Amino acid sequence: MASFETSASGLSQAEAMLRLQRDGYNRLTPARQISSLIRFMLQFHNVLIYVLLLGASITGFLGHWVDTGVIVGVVFINAIIGFIQEGKAEKALSAIRHMLSLDAMILRDGKRKQIPAEELVVGDIVLLQSGDKVPADLRLLHVKSLRIEEAALTGESEAVEKSTATIAEQVVIGDRFNMAYSSTLVVYGQGTGVVVATSDQTEIGRISHLLEQVNVLETPLLRQMASFGRWLSMVIGVLTLCIFAYGLWIGRYSTHEMFLAAVGIAVAAIPEGLPAIMTITLALGVQRMARQHAIIRHLPAVEALGAVTVICTDKTGTLTRNEMTIQRVTTTHHQLEVSGVGYQPRGGFSENDQAVFLDPHLDAHRELYDLIRTGLLCNDAQLQQKSEDWCVEGDPTEGALITLALKANLKPILEHESLPRTDTIPFESQHRFMATLHHTHTGVAMVLVKGAPETILAMCSREGEWHHNRPLIAYYWQQAVKASAMQGQRILALAAKSVDIQQTTLDTEQMLGGFTILGLVGIIDPPREEAIRAVSLCQSAGIRVKMITGDHATTAQAIGIQLGIGDGRSSLSGQEIERMDAIALQSAVLENDVFARASPEHKLRLVEALQAKGEIVAMTGDGVNDAPALKRADIGVAMGKKGTEVAKEAAEMIITDDNFASITRTIEEGRTVYDNIRKTIMYIMPTSGGDAGMLVIAILLGMTLPISPVQILWVNMVTAVTLSLSLAFEKAEPGIMRHLPRDPSEPILSRYMVWRIILVSVLLTIGGLALFLSGQAQGLSLEACRTIAVNALVMGEVCYLFNCRYLSASALSYQGIFGNRYALSAIGLLAILQLMFTYHPLMQQWFGTAAINPAAWLKILALGVGLFLIIESEKWLMRRYRVASPLNSKYQ
Repeated sequence: MASFETSASGLSQAEAMLRLQRDGYNRLTPARQISSLIRFMLQFHNVLIYVLLLGASITGFLGHWVDTGVIVGVVFINAIIGFIQEGKAEKALSAIRHMLSLDAMILRDGKRKQIPAEELVVGDIVLLQSGDKVPADLRLLHVKSLRIEEAALTGESEAVEKSTATIAEQVVIGDRFNMAYSSTLVVYGQGTGVVVATSDQTEIGRISHLLEQVNVLETPLLRQMASFGRWLSMVIGVLTLCIFAYGLWIGRYSTHEMFLAAVGIAVAAIPEGLPAIMTITLALGVQRMARQHAIIRHLPAVEALGAVTVICTDKTGTLTRNEMTIQRVTTTHHQLEVSGVGYQPRGGFSENDQAVFLDPHLDAHRELYDLIRTGLLCNDAQLQQKSEDWCVEGDPTEGALITLALKANLKPILEHESLPRTDTIPFESQHRFMATLHHTHTGVAMVLVKGAPETILAMCSREGEWHHNRPLIAYYWQQAVKASAMQGQRILALAAKSVDIQQTTLDTEQMLGGFTILGLVGIIDPPREEAIRAVSLCQSAGIRVKMITGDHATTAQAIGIQLGIGDGRSSLSGQEIERMDAIALQSAVLENDVFARASPEHKLRLVEALQAKGEIVAMTGDGVNDAPALKRADIGVAMGKKGTEVAKEAAEMIITDDNFASITRTIEEGRTVYDNIRKTIMYIMPTSGGDAGMLVIAILLGMTLPISPVQILWVNMVTAVTLSLSLAFEKAEPGIMRHLPRDPSEPILSRYMVWRIILVSVLLTIGGLALFLSGQAQGLSLEACRTIAVNALVMGEVCYLFNCRYLSASALSYQGIFGNRYALSAIGLLAILQLMFTYHPLMQQWFGTAAINPAAWLKILALGVGLFLIIESEKWLMRRYRVASPLNSKYQ
């Protein structure tokens, strides 16, 4: 008290006003926000967008305003989508500010007074009671059965028992039992505390500051596309400059002629439809993920999921059910396993793998029923069924005891009527037990007690049943406690003793001895069954799952081994993490999969350490404590049901069913989306390559241009986009989740893909030019020859589309030809467009085309089929001799 210059009666009003002027209001400082205009303009800061804007400028220079409008429209659509998705940090900080308490009950000038929480100052004395949200960071001075839920801060849902005892200075948040933290919730009892920190100096304020300082990393796709854009712009620039120089110095063309020719080549080489196709492919991935209970807040996150190499996950409520469950019951003669999970009263009992059907009339089961009945009666919780779900009102541990009683076919109402409660000693951290006094209608009085095993055993001298018992064998119970603890279970001991029928009150002095221990129950927050399967699937896909929890190491290791995470023997604690420098932590984080007693800073450091080792990290979480790490991770995954708004705003993805298994489905979808994007690039680039190749050869040979700039845009913007969109609907290729994650540092275009693009570009160039020259040799008009060349390119695109449906597998199958109805629909639509392009008078006028005869169509068809067969033969050779694959070898 002296260190905060206050007293038990609180500050004076005058002193409080002075401190308020000095320290400011108890509210978080808002972060500097980037203006909406700047955020929108930043959407154009992309090399590929620069290339598109260059293409728009060129078409505008040529007077093709419709084409200019289309390209500019594509650019702005992409910018708008990006603009809407951004601003996560600002929203997350806003969500944190709304978590702070609205009012606080304090002592000022020795009188109770309710004031707005933002007017609290250091030294104020705050009064807490059940249901209050803690308004600032408090050092507790007095407590009475005070329990506070700190899930929003620590991620652990079990309420923490508070005390006033002095603790060591260097202790993690979860072990600071004499502190109450801003934004946490009082669930039981009362307390008084002195304010030690307000506003930005509170623990929640430090998390806000951490969140503000965290830098968001680009997804692998964004990095790859930036590299691809730079490479593409360099190739186009060098190509056009070389052709321009060749025409001036060797071909003897005029500057004006060569400028127009260079412009035409640039327009031909730019894949104008690629950004739009990528956006649509990602958006379709978002829709499919939504059907898998995943909401994507940032489009590139769809693909980034496919590159994930490590998932860092919170335990409580994510890998586990967040429902306390009794799994073991130990009495003098029995050690039973209890089936069923959560609060739903379904399950049974077994011993040595043999089913046990409890019967209250059997003498052998009497001690079991005395134990279970004690847990039901020495209990303040209520279990309620809401629709198909069961939930507990009160302490989760007590809810588990009621569920155990229902599994044993006890009727809570009848039990309470037959043994009504007369008095109670509530659970408090000082004595670590709860006791109740009961009187039967037959003249019997009993005290029932439950609490920590070491506390209850010290009170007991006998063991057995309520009315039939024998001297206590302490060693037996100590070994039973160890056995349950090794399974990560929280152990609760239950005991009873008879008292005089005249006794109507209880006090702690009466609890010192004379009890009979009835048994122990082992309680755990059980793993989700689907989470166990999901962890196994992740591991088969080459993805390591790391569990980060606020639990003690023993519990964390035990839960981890049940989930298939870690070896059950090793873990890294928060205190060990604090003692490590960055280099040591980078090594340790790869060697350990279980991390216990972790704070927000620890989670953030773990994510950063993994990223420093080249890992692509997904971080799951639901509490405020997870927000900085969620934002820093390559993919932040928040839980939709139990997650705080802060976590949701900081995350890239929200799992609506709070199910870890949903993440594995989104990873599969992410891998599929990435495959489809690569298929699209491998498909659309040869179209631009074929256009540009025909123009380059024509200029080098001094020929008439076989295709006009407006026809180039028709091929690039209409036909190529129409067909390539169907690749976005491709399903996952077989075995996609049996491959290792791809190397995030690899370029989006592998050497094999570059080879394929060059091969197809050359084939399209040769085929298109050959048919153009054939038409000229037959004396056809320039318009007809160009129409044949355009249709040759389009037919090649149609046939090459089937090649691209599978990256390496053969498309020569019924599934390969007819397996994608969207591709067939796109081809049907394109056939109509091409017939209009060729024969409709208005289209002929716009695009400079002319009608062609059936013989020309046969040649065009032959070109397309020939291209298809050549590429299928090339794929066969690649498979036959195991040459490079379209995918990274690591991913294979």
